[in-house]
Amino acid sequence: MSREIIELVHELERDRGIEGDTLIAALEDALLAAYKKTPGASRHAVVELDRQEGDFRVFSIELPADIEERLLEEARERVLTELELAEAENGERSHVLVTDEDLDIDWSDVPDEQVKRADVTPENFGRIAAQTAKQVITQRIREAERQIMYDEYVDRVTEVVTGIVQQAGDRNNVLVDLGKVEALLPRSEQVDGERYEQGSRIKAVITEVRSGTKGPQVILSRRDPELIRTLFELEVPEIADGLVEIRAVAREPGYRSKIAVESHAQGVDPVGACVGPRGSRVRMVVSELRGEKIDIIPWNPEPARFVAKALSPARVREVYLDDEGKEATVVVPDDQLALAIGKEGMNARLAARLTGWKVDIKSDTEFATEEAEAAFAGEGEEDSEFTGRCAAVLSTGKRCPNAALPGSRYCGVPAHQELAHKEAEVPATEAPAAETPLATQEEVAEAEPVARVEEEQLEAEAAAASVEALSATPEPEAAVAGEPPAEESPSAEEDEPAA
Repeated sequence: MSREIIELVHELERDRGIEGDTLIAALEDALLAAYKKTPGASRHAVVELDRQEGDFRVFSIELPADIEERLLEEARERVLTELELAEAENGERSHVLVTDEDLDIDWSDVPDEQVKRADVTPENFGRIAAQTAKQVITQRIREAERQIMYDEYVDRVTEVVTGIVQQAGDRNNVLVDLGKVEALLPRSEQVDGERYEQGSRIKAVITEVRSGTKGPQVILSRRDPELIRTLFELEVPEIADGLVEIRAVAREPGYRSKIAVESHAQGVDPVGACVGPRGSRVRMVVSELRGEKIDIIPWNPEPARFVAKALSPARVREVYLDDEGKEATVVVPDDQLALAIGKEGMNARLAARLTGWKVDIKSDTEFATEEAEAAFAGEGEEDSEFTGRCAAVLSTGKRCPNAALPGSRYCGVPAHQELAHKEAEVPATEAPAAETPLATQEEVAEAEPVARVEEEQLEAEAAAASVEALSATPEPEAAVAGEPPAEESPSAEEDEPAA
């Protein structure tokens, strides 16, 4: 019978991948526990396998009294230390009675000449060995298979797997069959609006693997952004080959997602590769995500351009960056403000996650109003400049819409450059405001601006107000002669508030 047990152990080692030495050691421990329950059993004993005859033999161990006492004391200290650690970990006091019969002493360091061994194998030990072997082998097979499955899935965390929905009646927990193990899709990892029918196939991301008494417990997620990345790798050959890379993913599960893609090969359009012929590739990803919208954006190393693209489909006019706080102020046309922000701020929120910048979106009118207020409120103050616009004020009372040249507070209009030269010669507080040369709106329009922040309609109104003010000014001869004009006309200063 023992020979059959040895053959079974070798067969399991070949077929199941379970180590034979592990099974033999487990059998020896189980048989030792069975021997100690027999009447007249030795206090210290060991079970060994006779590999030549295939029999399990029991040997009693006798030690000198002093050595035995020392080993018992060491074993007692080990048990008490383990209990104290368990109490500290659980926070509960345990009441366990420790007796000398329950202690397992280690005599491996004792010299062989001081150890007396005797064969005390019972007569019916073969039957006991057979019954014990069946139970131990069955238990170890289950434990080994659980460990094998745990080791297999713990290395697959963040991997996307395909499974069949086994139980979907309970909305809070959905069981998914992965083949060798049943995985759990908890309520917190499900997408709002998705329904999982029993027998349907779904793809999900393995987020966690737990070791349980009934085997490994695999936790899945349908909300993880890694799901979109893997789905595109499956559908787009250029991504799988490394020609196109997904640099960032931002996702609102069930509603909208944005991905930033970059090409590493010349002539390969990253956006076109992800969209596919007639949108076939991205359509497959959207179908797997149950209709979730996806924006594919080209990645750009320049933060301003990347932020502008990330707010797609809205059109962006200007982007101002604050590198220290990593904040971006985005100016969009008035009719694009709602589109840039998105429903409940979703588009702006996704753009901020995708780029890593804090995004503040303003319309043209709102931004121009703030600039005008800042220009008038901060007149004469050096710290009033914060947007890089020209500091000159036009004859209409409006601030110049051009951007300042590098290293200067003024744009390239000649009259505004004269202001820069005067500031260098005379302090701004001593220069009379009336003698400051101001450029007209036409001169500003003729000069090539660095950037525009005013609307064309606003510029046209300002130009019309300027012409009206000039036409209402009295002629020089009349002013010198002291002859009043025939009709009282409002002065340019009175027209400015109306303009």
